[in-house]
Formats: sequence, C-alpha cells, structure tokens
Amino acid sequence: MMEPSEAGRDPEAVSKFVEAFAAQLVEAGMQRMAARVFAALLASDSGTMSSAELGEQLQVSPAAISGAVRYLAQVHMVSREREPGSRRERYRVHSDQWYEALTNRDAILRRWSLTLREGVDSLGPATPGGQRIAETLAFFEYLEGELGKLMERWREHRDKTFGQGIGQRDAR
Repeated sequence: MMEPSEAGRDPEAVSKFVEAFAAQLVEAGMQRMAARVFAALLASDSGTMSSAELGEQLQVSPAAISGAVRYLAQVHMVSREREPGSRRERYRVHSDQWYEALTNRDAILRRWSLTLREGVDSLGPATPGGQRIAETLAFFEYLEGELGKLMERWREHRDKTFGQGIGQRDAR
C-alpha cells in the first residue's frame, strides 16, 4: 500500500534507487535484506512502513522482513513502533539514524580497544604481533577520540543546512 504523498512517484524509479543503494550498503558489509529494508524505509516519505508494506514493495516474505528489522534495530538504524490500537508494528528510520549507528560503533570501538590492549600485554609490545595489535589499538583510540568531535561538527552543519532539531521532525 503506497502512502498518499508517494502516489505521484514512479514506483519503478523508487525500486531502482532502493536496489542500487542497497547494493552499495551490501558492498560495505551490510546484510542484503537489511540493506534493502533500510533503503526502502529511507526512501519512503514518512520514514515508516509496516512489514506488509515492506514485503509488498520488496517482494519478500514477512520472515525476511522480520530478520532484517531485528538486525537494523540491533544496530540502531530503525526503531519499532506499535500501531495505535493494534498489535501490528511499524518500522521507522529517523533522520539521525547515521548518528545512532555511529554512536553504537563508538561503543564497539571502546570494547575492541580494551581487548586489543589485553592483546598487546599478552603478546608483548616488542613482538611483531604485539606491534601490529598496538598500531590497531592506536587507530581505534584515535577514531574513538575523533568520533565525538566529528559528530558535534555534523550536528552544527546539519542545523545550519536543514534547521534546528531536524531529528525531532521524525518523532511524530
């Protein structure tokens, strides 16, 4: 079921975009079905669709949608919402989904850094393996330090470009 504001769109053009962007996400390491679901949500005017709507648009089963949404919710790229008065769920992508996904990656970087630090200690910093792990650790620590500054600059740029509180628009 297409949303009223999307009625004027060319469904074939939308489908081509969704599949092209999903293919690029897959090349970057995302699961194929999750990439397709994410791209479809991103391209929808409301940023929200039900499992049935996603299944219809992507021509896949509800089980495929369920697995993809579970993954996307785990990595904070979509959220689940109950339809008022119903047990049905809708899935929403927010304008700040990239921020949420990167913030989640920041926690992963911290965990990896702790493990890598143990690896350097275990192997010894003077060994070739210990040196490789130490360099990897330094890289992740650098990323962790820069990520917060980068995201702050992004929020300032986003607010200048699109107006204050863009992420709040999606909270409807």
